[in-house]
Amino acid sequence: MSRNRRLSALIVGLALAPAGVSAQEARDDFHRLGQINKASIVMLAEAGLVPEPLGATIAAGIAQVIADQGEPGSRRSSDYLVFEELLVEVAGRDASRLHTGRSRQDIGSTSRRLAVRDALLATYESLLAPREALLALAEQHTGTVIPGYTHGVQAQPTSLAHYLLAFAAALERDAQRLEEAYARVNRSPLGAAALGTSGFPIDRERLATLLGFDGVVENSYDANHVSSVDSKTEVASALAVSAVAVGQFSEDVHIQYHDPVPWIVLDRSLTGISSIMPQKRNPIILERLRQVASTVLGDAQTVFLNAHNTSTGMIDYRGADQIIETAEKARRMYELYASVVNGLVVNPERSLAEVDADYATMTEVADTLLRHADIPFRVGHHYASELTEFGRAHGKRPKELTAEELLHVYEETYGEPLPVSVDRIREALDPEQMVAGRRGLGGPQPEETRRMLRESGSRLNASRGWLEATRGALHDAETALETTFDQLAAAR
Repeated sequence: MSRNRRLSALIVGLALAPAGVSAQEARDDFHRLGQINKASIVMLAEAGLVPEPLGATIAAGIAQVIADQGEPGSRRSSDYLVFEELLVEVAGRDASRLHTGRSRQDIGSTSRRLAVRDALLATYESLLAPREALLALAEQHTGTVIPGYTHGVQAQPTSLAHYLLAFAAALERDAQRLEEAYARVNRSPLGAAALGTSGFPIDRERLATLLGFDGVVENSYDANHVSSVDSKTEVASALAVSAVAVGQFSEDVHIQYHDPVPWIVLDRSLTGISSIMPQKRNPIILERLRQVASTVLGDAQTVFLNAHNTSTGMIDYRGADQIIETAEKARRMYELYASVVNGLVVNPERSLAEVDADYATMTEVADTLLRHADIPFRVGHHYASELTEFGRAHGKRPKELTAEELLHVYEETYGEPLPVSVDRIREALDPEQMVAGRRGLGGPQPEETRRMLRESGSRLNASRGWLEATRGALHDAETALETTFDQLAAAR
């Protein structure tokens, strides 16, 4: 078929086809190059930098190349010069005017930002699942008392909901960091040319709008050669920070398996039996989660190291493959994280027994003396410490200490009677009472954790809303580009 007949046939098809990109169309580097070319010819025609008839011919040629490269076995090269060669074949030599005021530098920078933008949003979406899982589990356990640890030693009782909300808050901050990174990623370098723009009045703002960007990277040198680094390292940094907290959670759960009777375990479906030891149920998914989190952390550092000690204009840091691979692994990390949380089996009686077995409530003993007898905290602290030493030396748990022993330790320590009743001390030794009696903002008391749950749930919904609105804006921009481009191509 002749060149003109092929273009005419394509124009008829464009006029009849609905605007927008098919859900089946591959969103690869070639696809992104096609979108950039569509935006460029629309802008050039609107600005009068190419005559409208030629603009229509070039647009139809772009559509023909894209259609041809959608056939099985096609090359789908991301190199603009390859695209241009194909374009000239179907639309003539003048079609090379598509490249007016452009360079492969800004084309490549733009394509990579489009790719990172998509990867960032996909990763953001996957982050919402473990947030939701943590909040759902926390809602079931506002009254479940568990041991809290500092320096690896049981420190104070808290609630499971309080603990889980801490990790939900970490993911919430991760989401905020990705939102902030998106605001800088979603800036267009197109029209910067190689580094100093061009002698043509390229409308960079219009190009940005057509491609769904929220604005431009203003300085043309920055657009290609400086922001091309920090736009990726910022995303890498956010993912690395997230991976650290994920690893902490994984290790917290994993360490419970050191206890022959742990209070929190994984559902059997998430464990694997030993090939030689019949009694063992290995928490394989926890090992996998920690491994993937470590890989995300390592890959994120590679994004930084690729750019470290390189001069501007080098290719070392320009590619997006590494950050996209890091984002893909982060998505896997979040999938595993959600599976772990959804698969946790909690034994509240066992967690309470774990707290009861040691002296985690001693802070409340000191606080009780201050609150009810105006005894300085350090004095009460010393009594509680001596009481702990006495109980451990005699192999007794806190609740097993007799009234006589509670009185004796204080009198022996300070040479005077205990200034509060024994019942007050026993109440202070009760971990459930201690947790329920917290009064501070953000504490583990049930009413406070329920408040935090409500607000965390609202913020999770806001995150979903941000994602929906952001994707909606991109969809609208893409639809507008396709409509405008198709109209231009059909005007031939």
